Amino acid sequence: MVGHDLLTSLSLIYAGAAIVATFALFSRQSLVIAYILLGVMMGPFGFKLVSDANLIQDIGHVGMIFLLFLAGLHLDPKNLASMLQRAVFVTLSTSTAFAAIGFGVAYATGFSLMDCALVGAAMMFSSTLLGLKLLPNSLLHGQHIGEVIISILLIQDLIAILTLIVLQTSGRESLSTAHLVKVFLSVPLLALYAFFIERFFLSKLFNMFESVREYLFITSVGWCLLVAQVATWIGLSHDIGAFIAGVAIATGSVSSYLSECFSPLRDFFLVLFFFAIGANLNIWALPNIMVPVVVLTIAIIIAKPSLYWWSLSHSADEADIGWEVGVRLGQASEFSILVAHVAGQSRLISPEASGIIQATTILSFVISSYWVTQRFKTPAMIQKPVDD
Repeated sequence: MVGHDLLTSLSLIYAGAAIVATFALFSRQSLVIAYILLGVMMGPFGFKLVSDANLIQDIGHVGMIFLLFLAGLHLDPKNLASMLQRAVFVTLSTSTAFAAIGFGVAYATGFSLMDCALVGAAMMFSSTLLGLKLLPNSLLHGQHIGEVIISILLIQDLIAILTLIVLQTSGRESLSTAHLVKVFLSVPLLALYAFFIERFFLSKLFNMFESVREYLFITSVGWCLLVAQVATWIGLSHDIGAFIAGVAIATGSVSSYLSECFSPLRDFFLVLFFFAIGANLNIWALPNIMVPVVVLTIAIIIAKPSLYWWSLSHSADEADIGWEVGVRLGQASEFSILVAHVAGQSRLISPEASGIIQATTILSFVISSYWVTQRFKTPAMIQKPVDD
């Protein structure tokens, strides 16, 4: 970081976050919006108070890992397979439609076919981070809507991983079918590994030292990060590994306690993640791409709730649940930004198209989080207004 060490930058970020969060709560706005705008203001394209936004984003990604771990803690492993099976049609059909919308908007605004394809690919996904962050525990735990959202996001994560593999390989070598098969085989293998360790070792340690809360917390952090790292070694993502780690211990006697412990730790890192998203936005390049960004954002914000509602209505899920699922997933994804980044490294995408993906993702985050917090139940820290 230019002119600041890590500790100074963290001090500036969290002091600023406290200030903007106060204004956000008084005005009944989403804290997510506040953190993103703080990143825009303090980042390298704003007042340059924090120059190395990439380092902050890497640290902030730990929050997403803990978020997926917590989601896994709330799931019964016996229901997971049936949930994923029911969500396959919905996820594949809607993702295809979202890709077509992104491709069409990019093509209509004069981009090359490769740029159009990459913009379309980036629009396939909804935000795992935002979708789960704004979902209260009362809906996440044991409620049908929480199960549907998690199932869709997990399948999208797998699609995103395959997309990133294709992009990374396209820049260097021919894509191997065996490589793709390996990804699909890695998920059940990692799950078997996690459940084996939990069944014969971890559960026994938890039962033996259940009264030592510090031990439960530290061991769970180590377990979460270990499985997340193993996932990357076999071609998956940290996020999928963390989710599997959570599911593996979901039926244990300490899962409720761990859920309470991890929530503040998750929120600490997520502030950095949202800050980095705003800090990486080049606001000075926006005038040149504003038209396609606005058109694409409007298309995504309207199309995603509508298509999710339609797809879920045709798969035995009630229409009102389908609409809420659609609104909660009615944005682009952190994977969208990653698609733009990897495609840029492989020299497959133009800077303008990459900027469209990033700006659309951030703008859709802002609009979607505002819509959700004003329309549906969210965690109390976001939803509850400040009393006079």
